[in-house]
Amino acid sequence: MDTMPTGSLTGAQKEELMDQVKQQIAIANAQELLTKMSEKCFKKCISKPGTSLDNSEQKCIAMCMDRYMDAWNLVSRTYSSRIQRERNNM
Repeated sequence: MDTMPTGSLTGAQKEELMDQVKQQIAIANAQELLTKMSEKCFKKCISKPGTSLDNSEQKCIAMCMDRYMDAWNLVSRTYSSRIQRERNNM
């Protein structure tokens, strides 16, 4: 990316830059989600790591990941709607 000062960017260039930043933030959030979900579900479900997962471990991981994703989505939606409400009240 160029090191051009943002003051000399056109409106379209600023918008493109903002889109790139938003995309990078979304990628970072997805990576964080996967990392935390993996760590928490592994810690919760895998008592003795081995070469394969038994049925109970597979079920535990699947359920843990589902619950984690549901919670993440709920928090994200709630946070987004709160931000939107605050913007509308300004």
